[in-house]
Amino acid sequence: MSSHRQSRKRRYITWGVAGAAVVAGAGIAAQTSMAATTWPAQKTFTGRAFDTCAAPSLAAMKAWNTGFYGAAAVYIGGKNRGCAQPNLTASWVKSVSALGWKLVPLYVGAQPSCGSGGSVKISAATAASVGKSEADDAVTKAAALGMKAGSPIYLDMEAYDTTNTSCNNAVLTYVRAFDKELRAKTYRAGFYGFTSSSAKAIANATDETDLPGNLWYALWDKKNTTTTDWPFGSTQYTGHSRGHQYMVNSKETHGSYTITVDRDAWDGPVAITG
Repeated sequence: MSSHRQSRKRRYITWGVAGAAVVAGAGIAAQTSMAATTWPAQKTFTGRAFDTCAAPSLAAMKAWNTGFYGAAAVYIGGKNRGCAQPNLTASWVKSVSALGWKLVPLYVGAQPSCGSGGSVKISAATAASVGKSEADDAVTKAAALGMKAGSPIYLDMEAYDTTNTSCNNAVLTYVRAFDKELRAKTYRAGFYGFTSSSAKAIANATDETDLPGNLWYALWDKKNTTTTDWPFGSTQYTGHSRGHQYMVNSKETHGSYTITVDRDAWDGPVAITG
């Protein structure tokens, strides 16, 4: 999911052409728009998660239900989503949830014009309108899968040149519009990005208005933690608002099912499916 690694299916082929109610640090301003609505309680998971390009079959999820992983990230939509999702249905969500799995919804929307990821790019002229419309699409997709209001949706933003001011400003405009619309629909705003670029841009933004309240950072140091290697301010994204992608391309077998996954340390919100 970065310039030095392409994610999930993107790690095998190039991109296809075709929070807590209030959190600390950057999340405080980010979540103020939630105050006017009575929000469902956050569903929090703390433990190890995995993410992979295509949602595994129900049989595979049963086989992998060994206790090593407790949550799985799934790509619910977005024009830059890298894999088809034949298994990802409302029935699948209900079944794996009944097994005890927690789910992390990911949405791969428009990507930075100054980055290598994605065929659909963010432009300064349409960043706000596209951010809003893609948030509406993300909510529609999540709800159709049985992921209820109060669930988080994590916006996947690949690596880009954050020193390109016009590009970076367009990205932040897009993210703010996306997150503001999520909250208007009573979904929590999360963000997946890289500590060297996309996540850094969010964490270091001077204007925190409408930024995500939950940050999933990619730092491939093989450390299963969301605290000891946290690269940003110590008061940022506390209170169960962090995820850490710490290992990639891990080929693993559980119960005769072999899947290549990325490993994540998780201490944050997951989908409300019950």
